[in-house]
Amino acid sequence: MSTTCPSPPEDAIDARVAAARLACRPFASEYSFEHRFLDVDGGALHYGDEGPRDGSPSLFLHGNPTWSFLWRRLITALSDRHRCVALDHIGCGLSDKPQDWPYTLEAHIANVERLVLELDLHDVTLALHDWGGAIGMGLARRHPERIARLIVTNTAAFRSKRIPLRISLCRTPALGSVLVRRLNAFAGMAPRMAVARRGGLNPVVRRGYLTPYDSYANRIATWRFVKDIPLRPDHPSWAELGRIEESLSEFADRPTCIVWGERDFCFTPHFREEWERRFPRAVVHAVANAGHLVLEDAPRESEQWIRSFLDETEDDLRVRRRR
Repeated sequence: MSTTCPSPPEDAIDARVAAARLACRPFASEYSFEHRFLDVDGGALHYGDEGPRDGSPSLFLHGNPTWSFLWRRLITALSDRHRCVALDHIGCGLSDKPQDWPYTLEAHIANVERLVLELDLHDVTLALHDWGGAIGMGLARRHPERIARLIVTNTAAFRSKRIPLRISLCRTPALGSVLVRRLNAFAGMAPRMAVARRGGLNPVVRRGYLTPYDSYANRIATWRFVKDIPLRPDHPSWAELGRIEESLSEFADRPTCIVWGERDFCFTPHFREEWERRFPRAVVHAVANAGHLVLEDAPRESEQWIRSFLDETEDDLRVRRRR
């Protein structure tokens, strides 16, 4: 897999930015960040880079079937003092959606690595959700010296054979493709199933989550992420996830904040407890009345907890910089 990509011409970048602005117009009140693109393996990777360049950087990594829209409120809350970088994995959000790309854990990690090296980010706070946990900790395994702190929300970076039946059905070769890509039974259901609040998300926010996944072709990553869940040793991503899991102990000394929606049907409290076991010094906020999208169910509380965590661990960051 190539890790070097030529820079796109300026007119191509301008066209991408214009298309991104147009796509976001219906929910611009929720998501109005400057659009940026980097050519990586698989195409153009969309990302935002908000806040002061000399601020401590936070890298926000989403999962399936969301995109950087997930982090919008937290970025707004933090970007007065912190540099906030949030990307859309290839196949997701406003990034390119190639139909013949591998869509493996290792491939996604390589693209995040490319962005981090391109921006030359150091002392990074990793903010992780869903697949962002495995992808982010895969980056950390490759560049431990660049990782300073962790924010963990309803995710995993270790092997598990626990999988809800509804997701298991989406993995079946024929039925899964029909459910996820043709009937939109994965991304389409998320705004209601992934939150605990009655009635789900409001219409504008719902549109923000769903707009990038509005066709069969645009739901390629939604389907391929489900297929890439490694449950057995013969799965192509099993070994990579194993290497990530084995490296987690290297980061147990990093300041860590866990914000967890306890009513998540997928990443249940069992997964939170596993994070706590591996990161016994972590600050933990278990939100009883929140689901998978804990940032939607408990936005103000999450923002307050995370901001306090970053403020309280600035001294640790300064010590790390002097090493």
